[in-house]
Amino acid sequence: MIIFQEHEIRELVQVDGEMIQVIEDAFTSLVTKRVAMPPIMRIDIPENNGEVDVKSAYISGVDSFAIKVSSGFFDNVRIGLPSLSGTMLLVSAKTGLLEAVLLDNGYLTDLRTAAAGAVAAKYLARENLHTVGVIGAGAQARYQVLALRQVRNFERIKVYGPTQSRVERYAREMEEKLGIPVSIASSPEEVVKESDLVVTTTPSKTPVIQEEWLHPGLHITAMGSDAEHKQELEAQVLKKADLVVCDVKSQCFRLGELHHALEQGVLTEEAPVAELGEITSGRRQGRKNDQVITVCDLTGTGVQDTAIALYARQKLAEKGYGLRLEPK
Repeated sequence: MIIFQEHEIRELVQVDGEMIQVIEDAFTSLVTKRVAMPPIMRIDIPENNGEVDVKSAYISGVDSFAIKVSSGFFDNVRIGLPSLSGTMLLVSAKTGLLEAVLLDNGYLTDLRTAAAGAVAAKYLARENLHTVGVIGAGAQARYQVLALRQVRNFERIKVYGPTQSRVERYAREMEEKLGIPVSIASSPEEVVKESDLVVTTTPSKTPVIQEEWLHPGLHITAMGSDAEHKQELEAQVLKKADLVVCDVKSQCFRLGELHHALEQGVLTEEAPVAELGEITSGRRQGRKNDQVITVCDLTGTGVQDTAIALYARQKLAEKGYGLRLEPK
């Protein structure tokens, strides 16, 4: 067994086109290959505003698969700790033996989530973007924009978050990284109305985007609602959209924005919702023109975890990184 440390992983695995393609291929495999992907196991710790998720997927014909344990403790910012953490295990699909431990501290989850947003934008957002809106100012708000830059050019960012100091820090950092202006919005409404693409990156339990703010040509990627009690979009947003896409319908109707639309009778499970893999594989069409409104509901899938864990191990092994534990 090999143990890979966080600093090694961060050095070699980056937000780039290669990594995003790995995640796109993972979505395609959901509809072109046999994939065993069990429902997410989640442990809620409400007294500490926390949760721990376990995700996994086996792709037929691949020699290893990942089991990912990730946590989200959303009050950690009050004590100077990151909200998200995690570890990935690679298991042999031939013997069931543990092959590698990736002590990434949630970094690979951040990357594969951001990559999913980039894949969604590649197929669903307009080619010509002027303003990208971001709701939230944490790690994922950063990674989503960095990944988006790999598939779309844009001229400015507009960001909103409830904590002024965090939003100001976000604006400074992203201006420095991307070399474009970042302005701070006074409300989510301002972000939506003045942006061509909006990414929501919050653990909100009440909608932050309302249907009446939508406008022709808008694309929304909502990636914060990965549990039944979370919701970033008013359910009517999904009804008004011309095209609704998600990572996995069965999961999103249970956990995501689709869950709330189903619960409120806005959509049924027979609604013409596309899965992202259907679009990346060419089986269904993405954006049709510059006027349609598109929405993508991302809850995070085990196939993304297996894909990025395998990719990371390959990159690390090529450099000879890792601590090898030999049996006695």
